[in-house]
Order: sequence, then structure tokens, then C-alpha cells
Amino acid sequence: AALTGRPRSATVTALERVRTVAVQRERFTEFLARSPAVSFALLGLASDRTRAADRRRLQFASMTVKERFATLLLDLARIHGRRTAQGVELSVPLSKQELAGSVGASREAVQRLLKELRERDVVVTGRRALVILRPDVLRRIAAG
Repeated sequence: AALTGRPRSATVTALERVRTVAVQRERFTEFLARSPAVSFALLGLASDRTRAADRRRLQFASMTVKERFATLLLDLARIHGRRTAQGVELSVPLSKQELAGSVGASREAVQRLLKELRERDVVVTGRRALVILRPDVLRRIAAG
């Protein structure tokens, strides 16, 4: 929104305590005009995110919900996972609704998948907590 002047297209929810600062659009664009390196870094980041989103859309289009969900859990483990004695704990407390939205499924479908994964001892879940016990099984599911 700061670059285009259009309304923002996303909502962000902090997963932990944060301190925010609001910067007026004019000040931000003036800063970018004076800082070509920052402008190019921002352009590169936007390009990388667009490319990753396109790749994910194409990949997900040919996958089942179960495969997409396994892929999501593996991605979250890689990016936000913390190794524990039990397995890989996801440090992002996402609700079932948020997980469902990430893979284009209903909350009920995600509940069924989590139940199946728990019964197979692939994951352990708690309130907004998830530990991956068997990433090898998730990799097999994700591969189809």
C-alpha cells in the first residue's frame, strides 16, 4: 500500500509481542528515492514472494488436501520449527481455521487429517500447539 497508494491487501497478525512504528507513505517513498540499495532489496523481496506464491499455487493445484496439508506442516517445521526431545515443535500457534485456509480446505477436513496423523503417531497436538514426531511420514504423504 505504501508503494502503490492503494488500500492494503493483507492483514498481519503478530505471533508474539511486537513493537510497531507507523511511517507516512510520503516519508517512506522519499526514503526509498534516496536509498537505491533499499529500493532494489525491496523489489527483490517482492519478486521472490511473487515467484514463491506462483510456484506454490501451481504445486498445490495438482495435490490433494492431504498432500497440501503435509507440505504445509513440513514447510512450517523447516521455517518455524524448534527441535525438541519429542520431535519438531512448530513455534507458530495457528488455529485449525488458519491451517485450513492455508491449504484451501475446510476446518473440518483439517481436523480429520490431524486426527488421522495423531492416530498414526505422526504428530501430537494441543491447543494451538503441534509437534511433528515423524517428518518422514509427512514427506511420503506430500510426495503423493
